[in-house]
Amino acid sequence: MTGGIFVTGTDTGIGKTRATVMLMNALKAQGYSVAGMKPVASGATIKNGQLRNDDATLIQEHCSSKIDYELINPVVFESPIAPHIAAIKAGTPIDINKIKAAYDTLKNSNDIVVVEGVGGWRVPLSETLSLKDLVRELKLPVVMVIGLRLGCLNHAILTADAILADGLTLCAWISNRIDKTYENVRETLQTLRANIPAPGIAEIPYLQAFERSDAEVKIDLSAISRHVPILKQA
Repeated sequence: MTGGIFVTGTDTGIGKTRATVMLMNALKAQGYSVAGMKPVASGATIKNGQLRNDDATLIQEHCSSKIDYELINPVVFESPIAPHIAAIKAGTPIDINKIKAAYDTLKNSNDIVVVEGVGGWRVPLSETLSLKDLVRELKLPVVMVIGLRLGCLNHAILTADAILADGLTLCAWISNRIDKTYENVRETLQTLRANIPAPGIAEIPYLQAFERSDAEVKIDLSAISRHVPILKQA
């Protein structure tokens, strides 16, 4: 039995990749074979003749086994702009079927696939599709990453409301302290717990760069087990 988790965020640049890798590491530590995926990435450089996104490459490095980059990141654009605009400029529409095929390949050869979104929850993928349509197609529960900074309460509560209004499952949230000077962290977390109808499963401290110690952040996997079938077997 396989499972999957979709990682979204309250905004861009708030730590989705860090949270994705941490989830992957926590699951691997429990003995699961884990693949990560960043289906759509904007902002890439050419390496060995092919476009490569740094976040997708980091995810690739933390998979349980060697996986081709094209499965990790089937849709990649060079310009670091909104994906639907990047797609128009590149003349390459974002194909959800292509993403679904890559996801299915990863799902069939791994216990769990952790899928990182792009930008925030309502980022458009085309004139008619947005990120929520991809999550609905993949049929995944959602973990929301909240970057702790001024304004995060409003962003977090609105994002949680939007996920639920879209008929999707918000199974958990993770806080990530992205502003070293942000005060009242304890009070902010209390407010988030009182206003988001899902459990907080990890608190990521302020870190300037991804480090091996990130893997040591405690993540409560039991809190999401009822939404990820394979975890019920643990």
